Order: sequence, then structure tokens, then C-alpha cells
Amino acid sequence: MKKVWNGYKKIPFIAKMTFGFILGIIVGVIFGKEAEILKPFGTLLINLLTLIAIPVIFFTVVLAVNKMSASQLGRIGWKLILYYALTTAAAVLIGLGLALWIKPGKHLTLPNTTVDQPKAPNFSDVLLNIVPDNIVTAFSTGNVMGIMFLAIIIGTAIAIMKNSKDVQMNEYGLMLEKFSTALSELFYTLLRGILFYMPIGIFAISASSFGGQGWGTLKSLFAFVGVFYLGLLLLWIFVYAGFLLLSGTPLVTFFKQTKEAYTTAFFTSSSIASLPIAMKSAKKAGISDNVANFAIPLGAIFNSDGGAIRMGVSIVFAANITNLQLSTPDLFIIVLVGTLLSIGTAGVPAAGLVTLAAVLTMFGLPLEIVALIAGVDAIIGMGGTASNVIGDIIGAKVVDKSEEKRLAKLA
Repeated sequence: MKKVWNGYKKIPFIAKMTFGFILGIIVGVIFGKEAEILKPFGTLLINLLTLIAIPVIFFTVVLAVNKMSASQLGRIGWKLILYYALTTAAAVLIGLGLALWIKPGKHLTLPNTTVDQPKAPNFSDVLLNIVPDNIVTAFSTGNVMGIMFLAIIIGTAIAIMKNSKDVQMNEYGLMLEKFSTALSELFYTLLRGILFYMPIGIFAISASSFGGQGWGTLKSLFAFVGVFYLGLLLLWIFVYAGFLLLSGTPLVTFFKQTKEAYTTAFFTSSSIASLPIAMKSAKKAGISDNVANFAIPLGAIFNSDGGAIRMGVSIVFAANITNLQLSTPDLFIIVLVGTLLSIGTAGVPAAGLVTLAAVLTMFGLPLEIVALIAGVDAIIGMGGTASNVIGDIIGAKVVDKSEEKRLAKLA
């Protein structure tokens, strides 16, 4: 038994993940809906990753903010938001352009399903959600924006205490910094244990997802899925690779160093659950702790390139089904609104549904389109999540490089 365990540990992580995923697809296709009996094992993996993701986010952001000045924090934050806006706009344009060219949905009909319009959060709701009224509730509900806010103000407070001229206050600040560092290491140690179970969980997720949906649904919406993944490919080749080249980052080395992050995101379809691994991969890619620990959680809240491509394709897909002709001003509005909604609702549960429903309503398109797309949502979600996560890491790398150049000029 010990030999088997040692042999299992020696197998490369990516190889184990890929094997579990492929085996799951095979089991799902062979056994169909019966494969859904494995779903609890996949849910267990998501629960374990989500369990440690929230404290990892909190303590790493606390430590990052604690080590940065207010001006540095603001400068990095604005650079990241600008990067998110540019990549999200590019993603919407790619999705729209490909869909207008390939024209998915021309020969499909709407399902006989009624879909209630989800309520999109207004600006005041989003703003109030950032500042939780209860610390315990923020953690128990997984309010990532609220947790980020708490981490930023607590990290700032620790920095103030640490730099205080009062000896006792200084000691308390140093004590809290050590305490936060210790707890951060604790949860990363737990993560290393969870990684051993991950291939089993990936197998279960894959088997239950493909067993429940099968290949029939994929075939019926093949053009939609194909356009979406082609859009992701163009996003990676031209937008992401372009940002990396402009920052002077070797492409092959970078993607090798971060492969654990985007493959985990692909297999789990969960940005939040993938956060600890994304931060670990960012540090492998040579991104400084200060930038990585702040930028990666921020990206999980504000960055949704995969969702932006899906929305661009979905709008044209819906227009083709209903024979709606989109004018140039319509396309401009889709790009503008799509960018703002994708950034503004990236941290909201079912963000893709909220943004899609909001834009469908704006153009008077039926919400039943959402039900039609839901059939392949699991397949779309995998690629979209992987793109969101790698996009976050690339944003952190680009900002980190710009900070290095700034320091070099000042030296």
C-alpha cells in the first residue's frame, strides 16, 4: 500500500488531473445519468477548495496590504482595473466578431421553457455589499468583495500599528503580522493535502457532468460551443500573449509555470476554489508576493474575460434565432454595456446569467435563450473559468513588471 501511495505522489499533478478528467468523460458517456451517483465526490472537492479559499484570500491580502504603502496600493489597483477593462472589452469584441462571421443559432429553435429574469444588482447594492455590516456574516456567506474590504482595512491598520512610535502598539502590530503569516501558511499546508484528493474529485465532476448532459446536447449546440472556444483561443493568442510580450515575459516559460492554475480552473469550473492554486502559480511565475497576493483575489472579483466572450457570442446567437438584425450602434452598446457588466458582476453568483439576461432584456430578446444555452453551460464554464484565472495571473505579471521598471528608473 505504501508503494502505491508513493507511486501516486510521484505522478505529475497535471497528469493525474488529466487522467481523472478523461476517465470521467468515458464513464459519463458509458453510464449516462447513472454516473451522477459520483457527484458527491466532486462536490466534496469543490467544498474543500472553497473552505480554504476564503481564509487564504483574507490572510494573503492582509499581508500584501500590510507591506504596501497607500500610494503603491492605489497605483497597483488602478493599473489592474485598466487591464481588466481592456481585456474584457477585447473579449466582447472577439465574441461578437466571431459570432457575426460564423452565425451560430441560424437553424435552432427556442425550448418551451420559461425563464424568470434574474435581478441584476444596482450600483448602490454593489457598493453596500463591499462594506459588510457583520464580519462573521461576510465569511459565512462567502462575500468575497466584503472579505477583500476587511482584509484591506485590517492590513492597513496592522501597518499603522507596526510603524507606530508607541512601543507597545509596535509590538502588537508585529505580533499580528506574525499571526497572519502563520495562519496563511497553515491554510497553504491544508491546500497541499487537498491536492492529493483533487484527481478523484475531478474524475467525479467530469463523470457526473457529462453523464447528466451527454453528447446530444453538445451536438445540438456545437456551433455555439465551437465559436466560444475559438474566441478563447484568439483571446489567449493575441490579447494575453500580447500583454505578456509587451511586458517582456517569455511565453512558454510563463504558461508552464502557471499550468496548475488554469488546468485546475478548467477542471473545477470555479474561480474562487482555484484561487489558492492561482496565487501559488503566480509566485512560481516570479510575481512578487505583494502584487500576487493583492491582484489575484481582486481579479476573481472584477475580471471575467470568459464571461465577456460568452456574452458577445450569446447576443448574436439569440439574434440569429429570433432573426433580429443588429445595427452598428447596437453592437457598440453591446461592447460598452458588456464590458461594464462583466467587470461589475464578476464577483456576483451566477454572474454570466445576470449579464446575459440584462443585455437580452435591453434588446427585447427572449430570456428563453438562457435555458437553451444552459444545456452546454458546464462545457462553456470550464474554458471560461480557465481564461478568467490565467487572465488574472497575466494582469498581476504585467503590473508587477511595470512596478519593477518604475523602481529601476527611480534607482
